[in-house]
Amino acid sequence: MTRSRSGTRRRPPVALALPALLAIAFLLMPLLGILARTSWGELGTHLTGPDVTEALRLSLLVSFWALGLSLLLGVPLAWLLARVDFPGKSLVRSLVLLPMVLPPTVGGVALLLGFGRRGLLGPWLEGTFGITLPFHTSGAIVAATFVAMPFLVISLEGALGGLRPRYEETAASLGASPVRVFFTVTLPMVAPGLAAGAALTWARALGEFGATITFAGNLPGTTQTLPLQVYLLLQDSPEAATSVSLLLLAIAMAVLIALRGRWTGGASVRGAGPSRAVSDTPAPDADPAPTAPEHSAPPADEDLNSRAFKESWSLDADVTGFNELTLHAEPGTTIAVVGENGAGKTTLLRALLGLTDRAHATLHLGDLDVTALPPHKRGVAWVPQDGALFPHLSALTNTAYGLRAQGFARREARVAAQQWLDRLGVGHLAHRKPAQLSGGQAQRVALARALAAKPRLLLLDEPLAALDQTTRAHVRHTLRTHLAGFTGVCLIVTHDPVEAVSLADRVLVLDAGRTLQDAPPAEVTRNPRSPWVARMLGRNAWPGRADGDGLALNDGGHIVAAEQLPSETRALAIIAPESVALHRTRPDGSPRNVWSGTVREVTASGSRLRVLIGSAECPDLIAEVTPDAAAELGLVEGAAVWSSVKATEVTLVSL
Repeated sequence: MTRSRSGTRRRPPVALALPALLAIAFLLMPLLGILARTSWGELGTHLTGPDVTEALRLSLLVSFWALGLSLLLGVPLAWLLARVDFPGKSLVRSLVLLPMVLPPTVGGVALLLGFGRRGLLGPWLEGTFGITLPFHTSGAIVAATFVAMPFLVISLEGALGGLRPRYEETAASLGASPVRVFFTVTLPMVAPGLAAGAALTWARALGEFGATITFAGNLPGTTQTLPLQVYLLLQDSPEAATSVSLLLLAIAMAVLIALRGRWTGGASVRGAGPSRAVSDTPAPDADPAPTAPEHSAPPADEDLNSRAFKESWSLDADVTGFNELTLHAEPGTTIAVVGENGAGKTTLLRALLGLTDRAHATLHLGDLDVTALPPHKRGVAWVPQDGALFPHLSALTNTAYGLRAQGFARREARVAAQQWLDRLGVGHLAHRKPAQLSGGQAQRVALARALAAKPRLLLLDEPLAALDQTTRAHVRHTLRTHLAGFTGVCLIVTHDPVEAVSLADRVLVLDAGRTLQDAPPAEVTRNPRSPWVARMLGRNAWPGRADGDGLALNDGGHIVAAEQLPSETRALAIIAPESVALHRTRPDGSPRNVWSGTVREVTASGSRLRVLIGSAECPDLIAEVTPDAAAELGLVEGAAVWSSVKATEVTLVSL
């Protein structure tokens, strides 16, 4: 019986249920056979015999050595397959899978021809290092590793594939080297997949038979592992063979039950989901071991935060590729980057970080040319839209991560991190994990982490987009306060006009990777050069060509404007919603622009209503009226209405 979404039980189709039950019976029958034929009274005697205990000892030795070799070789291989595109990648993955589908005895023959005394590598190993693998315990280890390592590689590759790269990219932007990122961010976040792969690898190595007996032989005390002992016992003592088989079965089942389905992809990568829960339970702290020499503590009258803003950094960048633009900004400048989807905003940030092939940035920060430097050496900190806090670290160790990556002592980095958290109003949450923070709290921790790393250039990719209006206003105020003291340059990608106006000194408008407008917020607000930006600012924007007394619109129709442009000039007609007058009947008097239309939508905007009007005579038009006026005019969806705009209320902006 299956349960539907409504909670009612539903009978599975007989055509599917019957074969499924037969499959279960088919798989269960051999296990029942072992349980039924086991001599339970003699089980202890069979399992404690000297030959069995010696084989068990050797099996554990071989399997754990095979696990160690698989971790040493398989983890880097899984990372390579998951993270790097290279010629022959499909062939390498096929080689990884080959031992899983190859008959074990064929695998043993292949090992013999590769590493045996007459194999390709065997004579060199014996002549140079005195190592002989066949008929030696080391040969059994090699055979077990050969057949078991693919389980680790495939499991870990799947986990790495499910881990979004933004965590590793954010760590690199905080100054962590690729090796440090791998050990302090990547591996901890894929720990469930790694544990599942390791358990399966160990279990497979423990049960290896065919490749071992073919390549290493069956020598008691040397290569005779427990599966080989079962093979011998079947000839002389079937009851003892059944008892030992039960032991191996119990070990295998214990591993599978402990994994609880993780080998099938049921385990999720920690931190991969966007959801957050608010909790009052403190989380245990963790701090990765340093990989760089530690700095000495600063003088008593100076801390890391005061030194963070001691130097100032200007920005000079020439970006080529998908983006084609030049940027210059003095220290302390905040630039809002806006544009419609696909305009190249995120590509610009990633080019400055050195994380994309779509665009290349020749980048100077102050007097430093960082163009050829890898991301972790540029001094460019990045805060992605969701913050990308490392889920296995607390808020405090997240914030201290950049300083630790730069080699500062643990205590020194934590003191500075706590000060930054206090500044942003989340110091009391220092020991919580990211999953225990709300969206606004997590965003402030992410901002503290970026600022604590003392970046030369700060990149914020829609930092407030995921927050509710109340939290957004508070975080915006906090961000504005701390950017006022930042002596580098900050780029903020945003779709919110309030953020662009309140946080930025300049607004950079992108269109298809090119600069459409780069001006102070007031200038962009008055004269937007992009229909998208005008609409973002809540204004009507109609593109067209000047024709003498106004604009011939691209979408059909004509608008009269008081100001004139040379004929055929490409331009935008900008109309503020509050400049649009609405009427029940065609208006008389001075308006030069009058259109009939139908109300398509009425929405609230603060204390006023915004009315979307569709017309066959002009593009869609937005008007802004009071609730009383809307009631008086009967403005509901589908109502007929006349709209008018005075020529003096139309602003023409050349494109």
